[in-house]
Amino acid sequence: MSEIDDIDRRILTELQRSADLPLDQLGERVGLSRNACWRRVKAMEAAGIIRKRVALLDAERLGFGLTVFMQIKAAAHDADWLERFARATKTMPEVQAVYRMTGELDYLIRARVADMKGYDRLYQRLVAKVPMGDVSASFVMEEIKETTELPL
Repeated sequence: MSEIDDIDRRILTELQRSADLPLDQLGERVGLSRNACWRRVKAMEAAGIIRKRVALLDAERLGFGLTVFMQIKAAAHDADWLERFARATKTMPEVQAVYRMTGELDYLIRARVADMKGYDRLYQRLVAKVPMGDVSASFVMEEIKETTELPL
């Protein structure tokens, strides 16, 4: 599946809002039969357009009330350092996203922790696993918008 059409876009929009929407309702919303809708969803899953379906949890209610963005400057710019950094961050459950960046910093990490002590534990574990050139952090004071929906 190389391209998606308007019906696929409508299916994806609905699934982004509620992945547990019954196929009957999904089909009704996009103007397809249940079976036609199911075939399209399966085709988009097979093509990797739909990677997985998940439940979005309330981090605050689960004790992860602090979002931190860590700005990382690498200690080295070689394959070994990158591999160690990638392996370390992938194994840390608090780390939700890691991005290699252009500009002044090399990497940006988004993590969820309980509090400042939780951040300090995360920081200590990370620098113990990988030498860093510099690490700075910014803490979210107010979450104004956060979404997983793509603008289809």
